[in-house]
Amino acid sequence: MNLDKLQESALIRIVDDDDAMRKSWRFLIEGEGWHTVCYSSALRFLEEDNREEPGCVVLDVRMPDMSGIELQRVMMLQKNGLPIIFVSAHSDIDMAVQALKDGASDFLPKPVSADRLLEAIEKAVKKDLERRKEKKLAEETRQAFNTLTAREKMVARKVARGLLNKQIADELNISEKTVQVHRGVVCRKLGVKSAVGVANILSIIHEEDSSSETFR
Repeated sequence: MNLDKLQESALIRIVDDDDAMRKSWRFLIEGEGWHTVCYSSALRFLEEDNREEPGCVVLDVRMPDMSGIELQRVMMLQKNGLPIIFVSAHSDIDMAVQALKDGASDFLPKPVSADRLLEAIEKAVKKDLERRKEKKLAEETRQAFNTLTAREKMVARKVARGLLNKQIADELNISEKTVQVHRGVVCRKLGVKSAVGVANILSIIHEEDSSSETFR
C-alpha cells in the first residue's frame, strides 16, 4: 500500500499533556498528509478514542494522573492493539527495553527529528493495518469453521492430522464412504481443497476440541 492510501485509512493519535508539544506534532504530522487527533491526557484518550479506527498512538511517557507506560499497560489489558510510539525526554534504557518488550512499536528520545518520527509513524500504521487484516481473517475463518457440524469438526481435525479416510473411519467407527462425504463438505464449507488447507484453518483459529482431543 502506498503512502497516500496509508494516510487515507489511518488516524494518528497524539497524547501529551504539553499544549505546545501537541500543537507542534500536529502541525508536523498533518503537514505530511496524515489525519490526527489530540488528547491532553491518557485518561481522555481512554475515554474518547475510537479504537476501531486504524492508525497509531504518539505517546508521551511523563504525564500527570496516568503516565504513558501506565496507559500502555491498560491498553494491553483492554486488548487494544493500536501500535504505540513512545517519545520522552525523561527515560532510561530499561524503560525503553521494557516498553518495546510489551509491544511498543518504537521508543524515541526527545527532541525527535521530524524524519525519524514520520518514519516511525509509517511503520506503525503498516503494522496496525496488517494486524487488523490478520484479525479479520481469523474471525472469518472461525465463522466458517463454526458452520461445521460436530461430526464434521471431528473429521476436520483428523484430516488436518494427515489421517487417511480409512484411518478416520476406523477411529470414528463409521464407513469410509461417510468419511469421504464429510471430508468433501468440510473442504467446501472452509473454502479449501486439501488436508493442508484444513490444517491451516485449524492453526489460524486454534480450535480446541471440547472432548479433549488435541490438534497435532
